[in-house]
Amino acid sequence: MSRPCVYGVFSGPVGGFLPRENLCVGCLRCTTQYPEFVQIYPNGERQRLGDSYFTPEHVETISYEARTGRVPVKGAGFRGPFGGEGWDGMWTDMSEIVRPTRDGIHGREFISTVVDIGPKPPFLTLDEHGGSKALGLPILSLPIPILFDPPPTELRSEKLFKILRVASHEVGSLFILPAEVIRKFALFGPPIVPLVSASDSASLTDFPFEPRMVELDGWNENVYRRVQDCFPNTVICLRLGSLSKEELLQNLRAGIRVFHFPANYHGRWLDGRFVFDVIREMHGTLVDASCRDEVTLLGSGGIVAAEHVPKAIICGLDAVALDTPLLVALQAQFLGECADRATGRFSLPSRLKEDWGIQRVKNLLASWRDQLLEVLGAMGLREVRRLRGEIGRAMFQQDLEREAFSGIEGYGS
Repeated sequence: MSRPCVYGVFSGPVGGFLPRENLCVGCLRCTTQYPEFVQIYPNGERQRLGDSYFTPEHVETISYEARTGRVPVKGAGFRGPFGGEGWDGMWTDMSEIVRPTRDGIHGREFISTVVDIGPKPPFLTLDEHGGSKALGLPILSLPIPILFDPPPTELRSEKLFKILRVASHEVGSLFILPAEVIRKFALFGPPIVPLVSASDSASLTDFPFEPRMVELDGWNENVYRRVQDCFPNTVICLRLGSLSKEELLQNLRAGIRVFHFPANYHGRWLDGRFVFDVIREMHGTLVDASCRDEVTLLGSGGIVAAEHVPKAIICGLDAVALDTPLLVALQAQFLGECADRATGRFSLPSRLKEDWGIQRVKNLLASWRDQLLEVLGAMGLREVRRLRGEIGRAMFQQDLEREAFSGIEGYGS
C-alpha cells in the first residue's frame, strides 16, 4: 500500500490491487523495489501490433507522436541492443568535443529544415542583361524534407486521400498519387503530385491544374516529352523500380534531375540489399560523375522512425517520402507481414474522422521535425541541406566490426 510510483500507477482506490496501467512509463522501479509483490509482463495485444519490421515499439512511439506532437522521452533509458539490422546498424556521430552544438529546438537559434527539389545549375550563368539564367528552372522549396507516398491499393478511399491532402497542404509538403486516382476523386491543388504511367500520358491535357511536380512511373521518353509540353514549369521526377548505375546515368543524360527510389515497406531493394546501401551507391555514383549538386534524390520504404530521416539524408537523400508511418498515425492495423507494396494489407478504423486524422498526421510531422532539429543541433549544423551525404557524421556497425575483428580467426564465418 506504499504505492511506489512517482507516475501514479498505484494511485487507484486500492493501490497495487487495481493499477492504472496507462500511466506506466516502464521505469520498472516498482518491480525492482518490490519484486515479491509487483511483476510486469508484456501485453499480448501490444506484442501483436505491426509486423516483424514495423515493431510494436515503433507503433507505440508513432502513436504517442501522433497523439501529442511531442518528442517521446522515457525515464527508463534504452534497455535494448545498441546495434542490429537495417537502420539500427547505423549510428549518428554527435560529438560535442569537436563541434559546437546548436539550440534550435527551443527557439534560441534558427536551424533550417528547408529542402530544395528540382534541377540545380552546375554553375552560375548570366544572360545579356546580367541576370541569372537559372532563375527560370522549376525548383520547389519544402519546409521539411518529408513527402507523402501513395497509400496501398486496398486503402484508397476518398476520406484517407482528403486527410493526407489537407495535412500535406497545411505543412507545405507534397502528396504523390496515381493520376487515375487524382481524376477519380478530384484531388487537385498545390500539394498533389501526379504519378504518371504510359497509359496516363494521353489524358494529361485534361488536368484542371498545373502540378508543381509530376512523377513518372518508370522511364518512357514519350511520356517525359509530353509532360514537358503540357507542364513546362513543373518539376519532373522519375520513379525507378529497378536500379543500376548505368541506368541512373543514362536517365541523367536524358534530362532527369529528380529521382525517387522506392524500396519495399521493410526497406529492402529488389536484390535484397537494405535501402541505405542503395542510397549510398547512387549518391556516390553522382559524386563520381561530378553532378551530385545538380540532382535531387528522394527515397521511400523502411522509414518508420524519426531517426531514420536524418540517417537517410546522411546516406545521400535530399528528402524522404513516408508511407506506413502515416497509416500507423491513423491507427491502421497490419494484417500479417506487410513488406511488399503490392500485397501488404492494412485496415483503417471504421469510423475515421477527417479532422482527427489531419491533426494526428500534422502532430507526427511536428514531432519528427523537432527530432530532426535535435540531431542537427547536436551536430552543429544550421540547415538540413548541409547534412546530405555527410558520411563522416555517421558510423556503420558492419564497418566498425570489420575494422575491429577482421584479423581474428573465425570472424564472419
